[in-house]
Amino acid sequence: MSLRHILTVFFKQGKDIMRNRTILIQFVLFPVLAAIMEYSVKPEELPEHFFIYMFAAMYFVMAPLTGMSAVIAEEKEKNTLRVLLMADVTPAEYLAGTGGCIFLAGMAGSCMFAVCGGFSGGKLAWFLLMMAAGTAVSLVAGAAIGVWSRNQTSAASLSVPVMMVFSFLPMLSMFNEAVGRAAKYAYSQQIYRLMAEGSSAAKGETGIVLAGNFLAVFLIFRYVCGRQQRGSKKSANR
Repeated sequence: MSLRHILTVFFKQGKDIMRNRTILIQFVLFPVLAAIMEYSVKPEELPEHFFIYMFAAMYFVMAPLTGMSAVIAEEKEKNTLRVLLMADVTPAEYLAGTGGCIFLAGMAGSCMFAVCGGFSGGKLAWFLLMMAAGTAVSLVAGAAIGVWSRNQTSAASLSVPVMMVFSFLPMLSMFNEAVGRAAKYAYSQQIYRLMAEGSSAAKGETGIVLAGNFLAVFLIFRYVCGRQQRGSKKSANR
């Protein structure tokens, strides 16, 4: 991979994202909602920091996934992505550059969750590590959706059902055993459990599920990006 290509894409996307309020607001909305619920609702039957963990699980699925898919779909619509791929920017370089910007935005929001929860020391480090893991998987999933989609409208249509399923699985699994048995194979459920229960909840199954989820979405991204690259070269040769 070329560091120059990655940095070029990184800074380009940084400027574009800062001008796009629709994307930026997603990284602020969930931390604000979590803070409101954390400080205003104190039911005794719920575990400590219940709303922080619940909204954090929704956040690391929804914000990076929709943000990444929207950015890529917009570039496809404006033919910017085709120009980058024809300029020998590889899928991995594009993913690293674009994803780096959204990852930083995602981790900034994660820090807001940590402040609301009053986390410090090892608990803070563990929470941010889990948020980083969840954000990484969602970024690649969003990238695959963005590359596959023809425009921003189709990207939104594909993103919504995917993010709704994965973001609400942790909450639904609390009330339905059948959902809980299926949810354990989803990265969002595993990371939510690790955040809420701590590092002691980590098992061999946890690592396999997280690695499997990441590998699956990355292979999908490589496949759809390869199709896009081949299509761009065919169009250029005509």
